[in-house]
Amino acid sequence: MPRHQTHDHSPLARTVGRRSFLALATGMVLGLAGCSPGVTTAASSEPTGKLPSGAPPPGTKLTVAVRTTRLQLGPAGLEKDVGFTVSAWPNLSAGPDIIQGFRAQSIDLAANAGIPPIQAKAIGVETRIVAIQVRPRPIYTFATAPGSSITSAADFRGRKIGFSQGQAQGVVVLRALKEAGLKNSDVELVALPSTQFLTALQSGQVDVAPLGEPTLTKYLDQYGKDGATGLTTDVVDLLTVLWAPVEVLNDPARAAAVRSFVPLWAKGLVWAWENPDEWIDTYYVKDQGVSEADGRRIVSSLQQPQFPVSWDKAIAWEQETADLLAEGGFVPKQDVSDLFDRRFEGLAAESVPAAYRETS
Repeated sequence: MPRHQTHDHSPLARTVGRRSFLALATGMVLGLAGCSPGVTTAASSEPTGKLPSGAPPPGTKLTVAVRTTRLQLGPAGLEKDVGFTVSAWPNLSAGPDIIQGFRAQSIDLAANAGIPPIQAKAIGVETRIVAIQVRPRPIYTFATAPGSSITSAADFRGRKIGFSQGQAQGVVVLRALKEAGLKNSDVELVALPSTQFLTALQSGQVDVAPLGEPTLTKYLDQYGKDGATGLTTDVVDLLTVLWAPVEVLNDPARAAAVRSFVPLWAKGLVWAWENPDEWIDTYYVKDQGVSEADGRRIVSSLQQPQFPVSWDKAIAWEQETADLLAEGGFVPKQDVSDLFDRRFEGLAAESVPAAYRETS
C-alpha cells in the first residue's frame, strides 16, 4: 500500500479515471468562464487572409500573459520596439487559467506548453499557435512526498500522482508511465492544477508530482531534510508555444500586434540566455525568490533556446501528444494540424541569430 493515504473530497482534488477527467476539466473551465461577461463558446472561423505585415494601427491593444517577456523587454532594450499598447500583463501561466482567460476575452496572447491548445480544442475553445520554441531536454522532475520510498518510475505503481490534464505536467506523467511499462490504471491520477502540487506533496495527498523550476528547488530546499527527493526521467516536454484565440487573429489590427510581438518574445529569450547574470537576478532572485546560487544551478541545467524554421516536427509531436491523451480517454481523438496558424511559421526563427534556429 502507498505510505500516504490522506483523503481529500474537494472537487479539485479527487482521484479520477479516464472519461470522468475530461468531464471534470471541462466543467471547471466552463464554470469559471461562465462567471465572466462577454463569454463566447468558440470563435466562429478559421484565421484567413494574408498576415498583416505593417505596424499595428494606432490604438491597438493586447492583453499578454507572458511574464518572462515582460521582465526581459526592459533590460534587453526591446521596450521601444513594442508597437502597440499592452493593456495588461496578467501573471498567469497555468493552461486552465489561460483557457479561461481566452474564453472570457480577458487574455489575447499567452505562452504555454503544447498541451493546453489540445485541451482547449477538446472543449470547443478555438485557438491557434503562432510561435514555437523547442526544448529537447527534460524540464520536469518528479518530486516525491516527504518520507516516500519511491526511487524510480517503476515504483509509481499503486501510488497517487498529481495530474493536471490541461497542462504540460499531465502529459509528462502519461509519458513517464508509458516508458515505465505502466498503464494509467496501475496508478491513481489525482486531479489537481499544478499550482496545488506543492501543497498536495507536503500534506501527503499525493505521493509524487512533476515539478519544474524554480518550484522544484524551493520544495527540495524545504522538505529534502524530511526525505523528499527529485526523480529525473528522460521524458521531454518538447514545445513552448505562443498562442491566441482565433477571434484575435481574425482582427487585422490585433493580428498585426501579435505578429510584431513574436520576434520580441524570441529575442527576449535569447537575451536571457546570453545575459545569465542579469536574468538570474531579475527573474530567479527578485521575481521568483530563490537564491542566486540556486538560480545559477537552474540556469546551468537549461539548454540554449531553439526556434524551428519549419513546424513539421512540432506538429508531429503535438499529434503524438494528442493521441496519447485520446488513448487514455482524456480527450476525443483530434487532428492537431489546425491548431497551428502557419502564416506565422518561421517568424520567431527569422528574428534570432542563426545559432538559435532549429533547421533539422
